[in-house]
Amino acid sequence: MIAKLVNQIFYFYYILLILRIFLTWIPSIDWDSQPFRGMCTLTDPFLNIFRNIIPPIGGALDISPILAFIVLQIIQGIVVSQLFRLGL
Repeated sequence: MIAKLVNQIFYFYYILLILRIFLTWIPSIDWDSQPFRGMCTLTDPFLNIFRNIIPPIGGALDISPILAFIVLQIIQGIVVSQLFRLGL
């Protein structure tokens, strides 16, 4: 039961990350207004880890979310499988 809930939380976070990435392609968005500020608050700390590792190419093309998704999938796999193994 807990494993399924944790898995759903990971899924929700994936959706937030995808929305955040797609919305960066819209230049007219005011990131200081809600709900965009809330989205940034939830996603930017995780994405910034990878932006520090892989800076944007040419100042515009940010490929760091690819690494972020890979790491998040690995973490999800480890956490959820351990919870299932524990019977939670």
